[in-house]
Amino acid sequence: MTVDDPKYGADTTDSSLSTASLTLEYPNGESPAVDGVSLSVDPARITALVGPNGSGKSTLLKGLSGQLEPTTGRTVLDGRAVATYDDTELARRLGILHQETDGMERIRVEELVTHGRYPYRGFLERPSEADVAAIERALSLTGIERLRDRPLADLSGGQRRLAWLAMVLAQDTDVLLLDEPTTFLDLRHQLAVMDVVRELRDDVGTTVVVVLHDIEQAARYADEMVVLSDGEVAARGPPAEIVTADLLADVFGIEATVETYSQGVRIRPVRPLSPPSHDRSL
Repeated sequence: MTVDDPKYGADTTDSSLSTASLTLEYPNGESPAVDGVSLSVDPARITALVGPNGSGKSTLLKGLSGQLEPTTGRTVLDGRAVATYDDTELARRLGILHQETDGMERIRVEELVTHGRYPYRGFLERPSEADVAAIERALSLTGIERLRDRPLADLSGGQRRLAWLAMVLAQDTDVLLLDEPTTFLDLRHQLAVMDVVRELRDDVGTTVVVVLHDIEQAARYADEMVVLSDGEVAARGPPAEIVTADLLADVFGIEATVETYSQGVRIRPVRPLSPPSHDRSL
């Protein structure tokens, strides 16, 4: 698949996204879920957030999108604090796919994807030519054109995931935040989704931050990986440089060998190691 058309609605200039001393907490949490993270996301690049369960990946994504108010610090998008954007303005610049996408089971796929155009439409306003073009492009990119008239309730978990991804793509934002976009997908569809992410980066300069559990998949597609451990950044850099046996032992608690090849890294797990006493993933 290729992205032949220019973006609709949003400008095509590269967007910058960063955090400064960002601390995020949940009520009754024993410790911050994200603890003083300062992070600059490279524009028009793919940044993968990886780490053990409970390391703060999804929480950091919420902080980047402004959906979780920080205890300290701030998130900045294109030189402005995210907190200063109104909802519509922010939705034209930043799209987010959440890990949990339950609800709206009776809605048809095309209707769901049309909801992605809400930042550009008035209430009850008919879709414009630009809206229709963006919707068709999102359906095509995710390969679900034939499902457009099906209700979500009739789809498999993987097909529903693709429909929700298409809705986010229809927003045509310069920045995409994706929380485990390949969850529930078989291997072929996982590769197709990540190929779409790469095409958006290459063809229209989209800035992507994606949470992934699969370290090898992250290493294959990401320009940079950010490894989180207990709410802090344990390592950051090009995948081939930071994915090492020592990192896997220290952060993920496994003994493994690591081989680097042209498309990324190959990890061969050997055995689990005893987790540190502060490991919150248990």
